[in-house]
Amino acid sequence: MRKRTETKKVWVKDLQVGGQDKVIIQTMTTHPTKAIEKIVEEIHTLATHGAQLVRLAILDTEDAMAIKTIKSLTQVLLVADIHFDYKLALLAIENGIDKIRINPGNIGHKEHVKQVVNACKKHGVPIRIGVNLGSLEKDLLKTYGRTAKAMVESAKRHVQILEDEGFEDIIISLKASDVKLTIEAYLLAAETFKYPLHIGITEAGPTYAGIIASSAGLGTLLYHGIGDTLRISLSGPRTEELKACKTLLSQFGLYARPKLIACPTCARLSYDMAPIVKKVEAYLENHPTQITVAVMGCAVNGPGEARDADIGIAGGMREGLIFIQGKIVKKVPQEHLYDALIEAIENHNK
Repeated sequence: MRKRTETKKVWVKDLQVGGQDKVIIQTMTTHPTKAIEKIVEEIHTLATHGAQLVRLAILDTEDAMAIKTIKSLTQVLLVADIHFDYKLALLAIENGIDKIRINPGNIGHKEHVKQVVNACKKHGVPIRIGVNLGSLEKDLLKTYGRTAKAMVESAKRHVQILEDEGFEDIIISLKASDVKLTIEAYLLAAETFKYPLHIGITEAGPTYAGIIASSAGLGTLLYHGIGDTLRISLSGPRTEELKACKTLLSQFGLYARPKLIACPTCARLSYDMAPIVKKVEAYLENHPTQITVAVMGCAVNGPGEARDADIGIAGGMREGLIFIQGKIVKKVPQEHLYDALIEAIENHNK
């Protein structure tokens, strides 16, 4: 099985995808690409929340032509999402797109593929081959059914088309809404291809269910060293996608961000802990350095859990404890716990 450190390096301008123990975060816009003012604002918002690649839907000539203006208004790396029409791919490339997502087998004549490949070579634009369980070739479905094998065989066909044209700046995705099937497809792909893998659970669902499904599937792959770039696809705000991406990657040491440990609470809880957890979470969301903070309900688990945190608090009946590196440094009145915790965090950075 080829892990992310062993995949081929593919460059999206100056951004390396593959061949490293790093996973690139991406998402997709919701506004029409031709709505330039709105799309640029959305791109900047997504980048501020952690997106390193932003994908645009290119549905027609006007969308493709808008790329040039959009690129003049942002430095964020952009991907053109194109289906069937090779002319839109050519227009997107000519207008400065950084990467395209297209299936070579779906754009018609071999000559059309050759034109797209030549344009990509000329402008240094990589291609993501996006295989989706819902649109597999009929003969593959007949032979293999809706299986991981069918998905990988489909990807092999598309890859071969590009390789026959001498093109290898390829990234591959194999998406399904079925978590188990997606895991199987990527495990097989990691044995089959040298190219970077874009991982994701497609149509994962609304925020809560989608994050759980994505964490189950993508977490398994990340644990096995698979995945060079990812998107968590939610039927909700794109900023929630990005927050979920960063949180998931941080669990595997692939993204540096503050970590909050919080007690699940029980009958021993003797103070109003929930508002403090919310405020600390909001504070840490924009914290510039990696730090682990524990908010605990009582002194039973507090010292033990706080020992694994840089800074922590544990509440009591009338007062609480502040821990630093697992050691009690002071007691404070219960109503001052949050302020004392924030003070300790800010002093920690000095």
